[in-house]
Amino acid sequence: MMDFEQPVTGYPRLIVCGADDAIAFFQNAFGGTLAERITDAEGRVVHAKLMLGEYAVSIVEEVQEWGWLSPETLGGSPVLMQLDFENCDEVAKRMAAHGSHVVVPIVDRSYGKREGRLRDPFGHLWVLSQSIAA
Repeated sequence: MMDFEQPVTGYPRLIVCGADDAIAFFQNAFGGTLAERITDAEGRVVHAKLMLGEYAVSIVEEVQEWGWLSPETLGGSPVLMQLDFENCDEVAKRMAAHGSHVVVPIVDRSYGKREGRLRDPFGHLWVLSQSIAA
């Protein structure tokens, strides 16, 4: 049994086709800062850690023989990544300017959130959200 009284940290590893392009996207669309970039002997990015404020995300290149399949290969993403912002509209504009597509428009929701969903150029789905007065 795992002892969850110990600190647990983690972050998602997003599999993409075109890791260096994805790194640039995260830097431009989210203002991400590249903290680590590791390649294998073939030059594939097997880990690139970006910081989006206090939130970390890793980008890895698709390697089908390892079972690392991108949303492009799978035909979509089964995961929704949620990020909360002070101004989710501004982030959505930057994402769209860098190739993302609106899936669900950002609007005020009855449950006290302003949010919507975008698909990044690599097939990953993002819920952008901010709190509003209900």
